[in-house]
Amino acid sequence: MIPPKNQPAHQILDQYDDTKISHRIEATISFVQKILGENDDFVIRQFRVFDEYPAVLMYFSDLVEKQYLNDHILKPLMLTSINEQGKVKDNRPLKDILMSDTLYACEGRTEGLLTEVVQALVQGETVLVVEGLEEAFLFSTRHVDKRSITQPETEQVIRGAREGFIEMLDTNLSLLRYRLPTPDLRVKTIRIGRVTKSKVALCYLDGIVNPQLVEEVFRRLSMIDIDGILDIGYLEQFIEDNHLSPFPQIQNTERPDKAVANLLEGRVILLVDGSPFALILPTVFSQFYQTVEDYSERYLLVSFIRLARLVALVFSLIFPSLYVALISFNPELIPTEFAVAVAGGRAGVPFPSVIEVLIMEVSMEVLREATLRLPQQVGGALSIVGVLVIGQAAVAAGFISPITVVIIALTTIGSFATPAYNAALALRLLRFPLVILSSIFGLYGVMIGLILIANHMLSLKSFGVPYLSPIVPGNFQGMKDTLARMPLWSMPKRPALLHTPNDTRLGKITQEMTHHAPNNTLDPLKVGNIRRDITDGVSSPSNGDSSSDSSN
Repeated sequence: MIPPKNQPAHQILDQYDDTKISHRIEATISFVQKILGENDDFVIRQFRVFDEYPAVLMYFSDLVEKQYLNDHILKPLMLTSINEQGKVKDNRPLKDILMSDTLYACEGRTEGLLTEVVQALVQGETVLVVEGLEEAFLFSTRHVDKRSITQPETEQVIRGAREGFIEMLDTNLSLLRYRLPTPDLRVKTIRIGRVTKSKVALCYLDGIVNPQLVEEVFRRLSMIDIDGILDIGYLEQFIEDNHLSPFPQIQNTERPDKAVANLLEGRVILLVDGSPFALILPTVFSQFYQTVEDYSERYLLVSFIRLARLVALVFSLIFPSLYVALISFNPELIPTEFAVAVAGGRAGVPFPSVIEVLIMEVSMEVLREATLRLPQQVGGALSIVGVLVIGQAAVAAGFISPITVVIIALTTIGSFATPAYNAALALRLLRFPLVILSSIFGLYGVMIGLILIANHMLSLKSFGVPYLSPIVPGNFQGMKDTLARMPLWSMPKRPALLHTPNDTRLGKITQEMTHHAPNNTLDPLKVGNIRRDITDGVSSPSNGDSSSDSSN
């Protein structure tokens, strides 16, 4: 059972995949030492149980909580009484006494395979092996320092929760269960990665989610064969439908409240140990310009803001190409006064408009990337210098017109207004082919590019759901929460595109309550005032006055 030398550990474990633990403790120690013994932080602690049975405790000192290990595992084992010694000889087997009467650890289990024991050790668990037993005891003693729960950096809101996911999977799952205290919440885990063995959690609400969606997600996850999964983005690239599309077909979030809202709609959430982001699937395009805050404010204000976001999204895509087409091919469409101003600004510029736009676009992309990579204290200063100094210097030098700077600035601001970073990135990429098409064909080129983009989006699907749902194919209930947001009480059904078994999310009493006139209990015309009888000129007290008089 001694593994060969000069061979990677994961290959050795594959060879001994079905090997069981020997009842001889020396054989188990020898196997584990061949795999993990070269690590300086690997500890093997030998002692005796009941002063009779040799035992060994194995763990990585940097991954376990030593105080918990001493108080709940080592101390009970080494302070067993004489009475318990008699129990071993007379009544029950040693395994039952250790698990039921001796050890205090709340998360303890037994394992009979050597490979599982080694995997448990590298994941931060403590392993206890006792002479004569063909199963090892595994205890969850993992303790890794983690950052505190803070406000999400990429999805900040004015009105909403202030906590986001962190890198620890257990903490992220607790944030979901805190908001969903229901037995319907299901969490299924799978390990992906030949080397990293990354723990992936699939979360859904039983009775709401479509079971076929869960099966499809499991199928795609089980087909992934890679050496390591370091972030949730690895999974996204493997399980999305169209790998060549610039548009993201799976949404990511670091907000637990957003993940819970999508669970309640019938979607599936994926979490990976080590990543502070969650994947939401399936996803449609309209979700990328919606925010959590949209459902906390009144619907009229939110609808206006959402339309403003949509206008900014369109600006960020077509504004530069539209400018190039009008300047180069169709200047007659520009009002005369404005055309004169544009011509005066472009006087002396040696480049055509398409070269101007491409130079400014590339410069803005480089500036944006430099600002993102620099430290926060320096990044703000660089952005101001880049926008003001470089832009003004370029205009003064005469190789960029002022109107071009304005157009690129509006385009950049429009891309910043898109809530989802990956969707804004796709639009930033598509601006360049649109600008080139507009420089060749004018407005016809812009229309050709938009038609190709729309045709591509119509062909996309996310786990079988059309990407432009609920607009194409049309669904009236779904359109209430697309371009604008209707009142919450007017949307009693879950999204029809998800085909959920339970599609009703609003109770009948709530629906009836919203359709009736409110009961103005404290209306000053009804409470506390004196109603006068016009016919006889005698004043009669109101209900409140009469009750007070009768009490007197």
